[in-house]
Amino acid sequence: MSDEPQSWAPRDSSGAGASSTGNHPPTASGERPGQKPGKPGKPGKKARPRRTGWRRAIPTWRMTLGTLLGLVVLLGAGIFAAYRLVDIPAANAAATAQSNVYLYSDGSVIARDGDVNREKVKLSQVPPTVQHAVLAAEDRDFYSDDRAVDVKAMVRAGWNTVTGKGKQGGSTITQQYVKNYYLGQERTVLRKAKEAIIAVKLNREETKDQIFEGYLNTSYFGRNAYGIQAAAQAYYGKNVEELTTAEGAYLASLLNAPSAYDVIAHPGNKPAAQRRWNYVLNGMVKERWLTAAERATTRFPTPGEAKPSNGLSGQRGYIVQAVEDYLNRRGILDAKTLATGGYRITTTLDKAKQDAFVKAVADNVTAKTSADRAADRNVRVGGASIVPETGKVVALYGGIDYTKQYVSNATRRDYQVGSIFKPFVLASAVVNDSTTQDGRRITPNTVYDGTNKRTVVGVQGSTDYAPANEDDVDYGDITVRIATDKSVNSVYAQMAQDVGPEKVRNTAIALGIPADTPDLTAAPSIALGTANASVLDMAEAYATLADHGRHGRYVLVEKVTKDGAEIELPGRTTEQAVSREAADTTTAVLRSVVEGGTGTAAQAVGRPAVGKTGTAEEDRAAWFAGYTPDLASVVAVMGQNPDTGAQTPLYGALGLARVNGGGVPAETWAAYTEAALRSSPAKEFDLRPAPGSDEGDELLIDENADGGTDPSSSADPDATPDSTPDTNDDGSAPPTPGTNTGGNNGGNTGGDTTGGADEGSVSVPDGNG
Repeated sequence: MSDEPQSWAPRDSSGAGASSTGNHPPTASGERPGQKPGKPGKPGKKARPRRTGWRRAIPTWRMTLGTLLGLVVLLGAGIFAAYRLVDIPAANAAATAQSNVYLYSDGSVIARDGDVNREKVKLSQVPPTVQHAVLAAEDRDFYSDDRAVDVKAMVRAGWNTVTGKGKQGGSTITQQYVKNYYLGQERTVLRKAKEAIIAVKLNREETKDQIFEGYLNTSYFGRNAYGIQAAAQAYYGKNVEELTTAEGAYLASLLNAPSAYDVIAHPGNKPAAQRRWNYVLNGMVKERWLTAAERATTRFPTPGEAKPSNGLSGQRGYIVQAVEDYLNRRGILDAKTLATGGYRITTTLDKAKQDAFVKAVADNVTAKTSADRAADRNVRVGGASIVPETGKVVALYGGIDYTKQYVSNATRRDYQVGSIFKPFVLASAVVNDSTTQDGRRITPNTVYDGTNKRTVVGVQGSTDYAPANEDDVDYGDITVRIATDKSVNSVYAQMAQDVGPEKVRNTAIALGIPADTPDLTAAPSIALGTANASVLDMAEAYATLADHGRHGRYVLVEKVTKDGAEIELPGRTTEQAVSREAADTTTAVLRSVVEGGTGTAAQAVGRPAVGKTGTAEEDRAAWFAGYTPDLASVVAVMGQNPDTGAQTPLYGALGLARVNGGGVPAETWAAYTEAALRSSPAKEFDLRPAPGSDEGDELLIDENADGGTDPSSSADPDATPDSTPDTNDDGSAPPTPGTNTGGNNGGNTGGDTTGGADEGSVSVPDGNG
């Protein structure tokens, strides 16, 4: 052991001496003691060469795999979060909007209101072949595949869009329904993602049938038609239930390109449309929804011409207005509920009769107007027609055009009805078994004093009311029948007093005149038509007379449905408003008005008919109301300034000195009624008038053989004359405004004029027709 000092360093207690930076040299292979070959930094392993240059920018497979796995986890988490956060939203307003559809009694369309042409139907209403056609065109696996989203199709569509091969939806029917009903039509990734998520949720909450029904009702088919029902009407003019297999296949083809495949709008695209149509039918055969034999006999169904939107022009707006008022007044649907849309309203209107009314007005009124006559611009016409037995309104004429004249002349209540009110006085006299002032029972053969401007006498004496006859004609003693034929005002004013004005009013209400009718006042002047009833009101009352006194409210709507469900309508009830004797007696008297009185122009109807003429105060309106055994109709020609809305006299209109009820209104009535009943056999009236009512029956005539005057009808010579202008229904020159012509000429085409109001306080119509 040497005494020299040792040369090694002391041990580092921290272990640093074991470092590879120690003083131990590497082995011959370059590895340090204990290091495994091939593992750099570790015993026995070889060191991996360090990545240099461009290789450093390329991720390793481990980095790539880790990134992909991370993205998958993030995507899954995102989808899960989105699924939890995205709820099925409320339907968008456009998808739920529907128009109300108004139909004639035969099912043909009158009008649609609302901005969206859609009418929802139940899936059960769509024929199976039409359903299969849509499935063949859009999603053949819809019912067999539980998936709501076709991922492969979405990816394929996305790729085609990116690569410029065109935009494609790649959507299932469920996805398309979600897009139509809940979302919108914009093409964005966010909308597509929401669509897929909602589709999955919806697929779990609704049945396939519910989804398919919604899809059929929300899809766009072109021609402003949303939903399969609107499309069936737009292209083939029929309801969806009536579609054939070929037609259903064509409509299904439209879903792919609504505008491009409309072969009427784009004839040049017909080959492409036919290829798509063939694709649909071949798909139906492939899916065994259609046999090869049926396919072979199917021909391309060329659709009809596209009809421009007619809106509410012509009579359509008047009809819609009347129907809405009817539904509201009858407590069926109020305006707010109806405004939600989707109602299918079948009216009682008969299309042929409606067209006949329009033509009758065009031929007898409109054709006679001239731009050179100032008075012609004031002419308005209203009309209504009712079947007495059923109360159904079969025609309604509101005016020249709803878009030009908003107020309907058929339903307005601001024109005096004139002498067409007089029959209600006679009916009331029979109903109440009324007598004259001297106790004689009132019948068609009862004699009255027809002296012009004779004062009406009551129980207490003079009433100071002395209406003038037209043209101031004195008729002397005449029967009620003749007074009706000639529309003698002095007779009917006295008769109303004898019956009792309140009783006359009650009879009118029982016949169908609304109790709230303006100026339906219980006074002697009520007989001359001071009331402002509508044309439709008067048609209902005359229909009651035609139906032998049985009254039921008029019916304008016979069926209402929404989304395939029918809404209950109130039933029509009838009652004997006046006795059959009273109604039939009145009818018998009105028959002579047409046969030889003021309404002879109505004979042109060519079948048994009755009627009454009437004219309003200052010739502001002329009326004819009449009926056959099977149809009651009223026509009114009115004067109204189109700028101010003020009522105007009809003097000089239509090239006539005066427009009276026995002229243009009666001619229009006859033309319409003849056309409306042309295909029906003529019927005779079956009448049972009251005893003593037969023409020529003298039993109840005044017993004064010398023709003495009825004591109850003596005139007051000091009565104040009426200052109201009177109507001359024979077409003679009009009076100077503010003067009194009075009287009634009793001509066959003439009418009746009212004179005199109570102390000037009652506005009295020129009652003669």
